[in-house]
Amino acid sequence: MSDDAIEQVIKAKVGTAPRVTREDLEAEITHEHYFTAEQGARHPDAVNPRDYANITSSLSRLTFCVLKLKNGFTVTGESACVSPENFDAKIGRDIARANAIEKMWLLLGFRLADQLAAAKQASRA
Repeated sequence: MSDDAIEQVIKAKVGTAPRVTREDLEAEITHEHYFTAEQGARHPDAVNPRDYANITSSLSRLTFCVLKLKNGFTVTGESACVSPENFDAKIGRDIARANAIEKMWLLLGFRLADQLAAAKQASRA
């Protein structure tokens, strides 16, 4: 089921109850960065204790996405491809970003739960 289809089902079932939406997630992102493990390993500041001179090509198929959020926190996602013939840089970036977004659902859900609990506690006082 697509994200849009899931969104429609949720709206139909729960209406306007507080929840985290895809738009909430996207609104939290201020920057996004992509790089491969090979690019990271070849960076002048990288620490490669085993053997810097022998960085394997498989590192070029491990893609990272770093999302910087409004509050300065960062969330990461990654994507790895085993076969060089199957590697596509854009697909790797898309999967890495999707994995980072998946982590954001938990973080924003936790934030919303805290806000709801604080509001409930305040209404009791």
